[in-house]
Amino acid sequence: MMKHSEARAATLVEALPYLQRFADKTIVIKYGGNAMVEEELKASFASDITLLKQVGINPVVIHGGGPQIGKLLAKIGKEAKFIDGMRVTDSETMDIVEMVLAGLVNKEIVGNVNKAGGKAIGLSGKDGGLICARKMQFERNAPEMDVPEIIDLGHVGKVHSINTEILNLLDTDRFIPVIAPVGYHKEAGQSYNINADLVAGAIAQALGAAKLVLLTDVAGVLDKDKELCSKLSPAETRALIADGTIAGGMIPKVTCCLDAVAAGVKQAHIIDGRVPHALLLEILTDDGVGTVFSEE
Repeated sequence: MMKHSEARAATLVEALPYLQRFADKTIVIKYGGNAMVEEELKASFASDITLLKQVGINPVVIHGGGPQIGKLLAKIGKEAKFIDGMRVTDSETMDIVEMVLAGLVNKEIVGNVNKAGGKAIGLSGKDGGLICARKMQFERNAPEMDVPEIIDLGHVGKVHSINTEILNLLDTDRFIPVIAPVGYHKEAGQSYNINADLVAGAIAQALGAAKLVLLTDVAGVLDKDKELCSKLSPAETRALIADGTIAGGMIPKVTCCLDAVAAGVKQAHIIDGRVPHALLLEILTDDGVGTVFSEE
């Protein structure tokens, strides 16, 4: 019993310098993967976010929702189409995307955080002009073509700018923003579906966040021996991409982290959201549970 009490006390003491370092700082979290599906993980994430806010750290949550979109499309009999991993989003699909992300998924996360004792507010990029978007120009190289093929993905967008005014206002009033990655082009009157990682990176840069954290379903970046790389510099990361160690779907996540660090975000993390309380373990302990990217 005494050893157990000592271990718990040691954990609290270990967290102290991190609590001091990140007091009044903003941490932007992309929330996705199994952490959004399994009930135990959803509850642990909500309590992590609530605790961070309670101790004076300012979390901003951006969430995905691809599986939930796919389920509703299947339910109404609409086929999901992808090109090179990108969802083709026509007007009807965009309506479903917005309904699921800004409605169903967003409000469930808000409810979970509020149940844990937090004060969460759900937003989409359309609220207060938060995410100004532009249509994504998607090009695909083909060996038989002299120039890249331009593919129309419909309502798939990229971040043009972030209006931080509403986020700063919520922070002042001790609310936790929970953001659906739906952007808006006011002049064109169009909504756009935007990759949640890209939205999280853009918001982290706009807010001058101390950290950007991407929750995934992998342990982090693995080396050639499948061992976790707990810390990587930009140069080391680019070398791992060049030699093929970092490949496939991990490349855009890593690139998002490198872009954030290059733009002034102190640290960016890819962590294993399958681990209960992964967020607290990464931010408030010495060992962490993923890969951290920084210039240092």
